[in-house]
Amino acid sequence: MVKIRLARVGSKKNPIYRVVVADSRAPRDGRNIETIGRYNPQIDPSIVEVDLERAKHWIDNGAQPSHAVGKLIKIVEARG
Repeated sequence: MVKIRLARVGSKKNPIYRVVVADSRAPRDGRNIETIGRYNPQIDPSIVEVDLERAKHWIDNGAQPSHAVGKLIKIVEARG
């Protein structure tokens, strides 16, 4: 199954995440199919960028967003 989830790319004690489309069997930070956004919770306000068009494309084709990514998508949609 294909999932839309977060992959950690920050250094030790400095988490920064990419929003990626990956096979559910792949490791968290392993191989991904496509990177569709980024999330940086370290600054105030947090940076949340998600390509909604690509996310919708993947969801329409059967990808399942994780709980955290679902929240991020709703935040981006609310911003307009």
